[in-house]
This record gives sequence, C-alpha cells and structure tokens, in this order.
Amino acid sequence: MADPHDPHEAPAPHDTPAPHDVPAPHGIPAPPPPSRRRRADARRSIDAILNATRVVLGERPDASMEDIAAAAGVTRQTVYAHFSSREVLVAALVEVASAEFAALLDEAALDTAPPADALTRYLDAGWRFLDRYPLLLHSATAQIPRPAHDPHDFVPPRLTRLVRRGQYAGDFDPALPADWLAAAILGLQHTAVDQVAAGLLTNDKAAELCAESALRLCGGQAQP
Repeated sequence: MADPHDPHEAPAPHDTPAPHDVPAPHGIPAPPPPSRRRRADARRSIDAILNATRVVLGERPDASMEDIAAAAGVTRQTVYAHFSSREVLVAALVEVASAEFAALLDEAALDTAPPADALTRYLDAGWRFLDRYPLLLHSATAQIPRPAHDPHDFVPPRLTRLVRRGQYAGDFDPALPADWLAAAILGLQHTAVDQVAAGLLTNDKAAELCAESALRLCGGQAQP
C-alpha cells in the first residue's frame, strides 16, 4: 500500500477527464457538443450552396456545379456531399423557392385586405419573387422541375377566392366567373414574364402593365 508521506512514492494516477467532460469556467457557457457543431456547419454549407445556386443560375442558367461551388466558397466535393447531382440541387432550390412564395402570399393578406389592394399585393409578391429567383425567367433553359408544393396548384384557388370576395363586396365586376378571371390574371402574369425574359419589357414596366390590366379585367380600381 502506498505511503502518502513517502517522498519517493509516486502519486496515485488520476483519471484524466475527456475534453468535453471538463466543466466550463464559471460564467462561460459550455461549447456545444461536436455532433451539434457538425450539424450547424452542414446547415451553413447547405444554405450557402442554395443561395449561390439561386444567384449563379439566375445569371447563367447553364452554370456548372464547379461554378456554384466557387460562388458558395466551398469545394466541389462539399457540394456533392450534400447534393448528389445538379438535378438534385436544383430540385432542392425549387422546393425552397416554393415555400418562400407561399410565405409571400401569406404576408400579402389576400383574404383580408381590400380586394383591389389584395390583388395588387398578390401581383407585387410575384414580381418580388422573380426578382429574388430570376432563374425562373429561364425555366426551360435551367430545366426547373416542379416542386412537391407547386404554386401552380395552390395559387389558382387563392386567387379565385380573392376575385370572388371582390365580386361579393362590389369592388369587382361579377359578370364573369371568378375562376375564369383568376385564370386570365395568371395568363397576364405569364405574358408579362415572357416579355421580360425576351428583353421587351423591364421588370418595373411589366409589373405596372400587369397590375393595370388585371384591375381593368376585374373591373376594379386600386385603392388611393
């Protein structure tokens, strides 16, 4: 048995705590566990890659994965670690874009704002969305897939409901069916987008013409 008073006796070994078991100094929060840091790093990389994809494909719809990696500030291998192909990456971006557009429509208060104002807000949300995702102006070139939550599915019913509300309130002409008017407004939007993509109109002019045409189509006027 070791004598604690013997100067030649080696002290008994103590277990060295693992780095993550060492308590943080008083008043300083303990660092997150390694697994949480790895998840946070991965999330930052994914966000950077998706944002770079949005910007780069908006400028060059045929840009490569190498171009996107360079814009994101990561390696090509990192991009492929999160997205197995360019098609998978674009599909992920489209899902994000679809969710953002749905949120924009929620913010526009389509079911509560005065109908003419709500229609203007709806159209404005669309143009702001295209400003953020200009690659959608070149959807054929960029080979944009349909998202699971597709705006082509959820926008027409919301727009029809808005038009019908305006007709009931007396703000829009009730002579034509609301779903027909909603489809015509969507057609106006697509025409305006095509004109911008062809370089025939600026975004601002197309937005102005689209709003005026949609309001005239419904027989309404913008609120002062």
